[in-house]
Amino acid sequence: MPIRLLSPEVASQIAAGEVIERPASVVKELLENSLDAGARMIAISIEEAGRKLIEVADDGSGIPSGELELAVSRHATSKLVRSDDLFSISTLGFRGEALASIGSVSHMTITSRVENEKEGARIRVEGGTAGKPTKVGTTVGTTVRVEDLFYNVPARLKFLKTDVTERRTIDSLVTRYALAYPDKRFKLSEGKNVTLQTAGDGDRRSILAALYGVDVAKQMLEVMAEEDGYSLTGFISPTSLTRSNRKEITFFINGRWVHEISLNTALLQAYHTLLMVGRYPLTALFLEIDPHAVDVNVHPAKAEVRFRDSDRVFSFVQRSVRKALLAYSPVPNVAPSLWGTTRTVPSEPGQSSVGLDWAIGHDEVVESGKLAVGSGQLSVSSEQRAEGSSDQQSFERIPLMRLIGQIGGTYLVAEGPDGLYLIDQHAAHERVLFEKLMAQHEMKNIPSQALLNPEVVTVPPGAAKLLMEQLSVLNHFGFDVEEFGPNTFQVRAMPVLFMGSDPASALRALVEDFEEDETPLQDEVEARLAARVCKRMAVKGGQALSSEEQRALLTDLEACDSPRTCPHGRPTMIHLSVDTLERQFGRRGAR
Repeated sequence: MPIRLLSPEVASQIAAGEVIERPASVVKELLENSLDAGARMIAISIEEAGRKLIEVADDGSGIPSGELELAVSRHATSKLVRSDDLFSISTLGFRGEALASIGSVSHMTITSRVENEKEGARIRVEGGTAGKPTKVGTTVGTTVRVEDLFYNVPARLKFLKTDVTERRTIDSLVTRYALAYPDKRFKLSEGKNVTLQTAGDGDRRSILAALYGVDVAKQMLEVMAEEDGYSLTGFISPTSLTRSNRKEITFFINGRWVHEISLNTALLQAYHTLLMVGRYPLTALFLEIDPHAVDVNVHPAKAEVRFRDSDRVFSFVQRSVRKALLAYSPVPNVAPSLWGTTRTVPSEPGQSSVGLDWAIGHDEVVESGKLAVGSGQLSVSSEQRAEGSSDQQSFERIPLMRLIGQIGGTYLVAEGPDGLYLIDQHAAHERVLFEKLMAQHEMKNIPSQALLNPEVVTVPPGAAKLLMEQLSVLNHFGFDVEEFGPNTFQVRAMPVLFMGSDPASALRALVEDFEEDETPLQDEVEARLAARVCKRMAVKGGQALSSEEQRALLTDLEACDSPRTCPHGRPTMIHLSVDTLERQFGRRGAR
């Protein structure tokens, strides 16, 4: 077939397809133009999920009447002058393609006026063909009306989702931009129904309430971090508040909503070992960075970015989110009078004061020392309690608890100043072992003890290959495992922390985990391997513990930085408050 130039109409539709994918794409481009124009109020109206009508009106600076015809031309913009400007973009739009692309696949009308003009102007674009501007009376600002979207590309209409899905996408988009710009007034309506309206008072938490509900908004944790020109603000959910997918993870960079994999990965790394497998947090985070340090011109929809120093950005986001998590303490304040005494003992910052009788009862529970429990050691020391940062000590700490006993050889029952706690002994011991092992690993001081009789373990060929790949990491954690023949390994030493367990069964169990799980990211290998090891070494459900062993486990758990979940994110305990118990027993009316 002969080579020929595409017609301007076809070329425009192809270009529009890269920028305008669905009604939400139109809303995004027009909304960003309004923000670039300095608008304080932005009103968005849609009909039939944007198929029939999308109208965006603002009170921004407007478009001069003499430039209105040029504004709907392709590659016409006021935001770039030189090619060098591409490497320091400070505006949301910059390519000069949005209006031309929208106009090529719809009936578009633009009405605008600048402050120093008595009259405004209006121009209509039909399928990429622009008419002549006409003078009209209007307020300062710009109103863009888009009708019959994709009327001339019916194939694109067929690929749109249902009205419900497209409407939700627009709702999500506008709400997130309202979060990013809390000082702007947003109004979103469909027909006569107003679905979102913000006050523009700068309060992000009220917008969170509109997005997720009041109860969720109250639980969200605030992030505020600055470091060497980087700034990260916004909200993250506590570990108790999660979703089954990543759809509620929101990142803005310099006011631009982006879908950046590295940022998502940094966020999830901050939650590592704190969330259950398959659960994801809710976030609305806003990263401010020097425009020279980020390239936004890598995706047609400007949804992806590239960082000049991606490792530094990754580390900053991860540490900032982790710090916010570590600063969270969900322990409620409890009145000392609840325990029949007004005398109190000093408590750590962020923890409630408890009755003196309570403190005495706890001190009698266990002394510092070590107790062998099944396949591991349960211990706590004053030195270990003192180690770590103040941030770590405040993270989800649990109150002092008084042991009651064990149920079914699986669960410990304990009384706290705020109610009853049911503790999964296996998950709790996992957390205890994991934190001790990782602390020793960070100090590069994992005590190891040689076995009197080295254990020889034979595994299937596929499992042997997986084990060989992780041998070096395993040996870093105090094991001495070496190849001993085809598909055979010899365990010569183990960490002191795990002495008493069966080396052969533990190694086979680890291999089973490797086969069931995908290969972890390189920077996650050590933590995930440690979690696997601790899972297999921890006491099991159904294993009876002596009173001393139960008390030692409870005391060790209290000393953990993240006691409420095991390293795999499973909860270690269930809390029944005094109020809940009284309700269940009908001791007080519903409140």
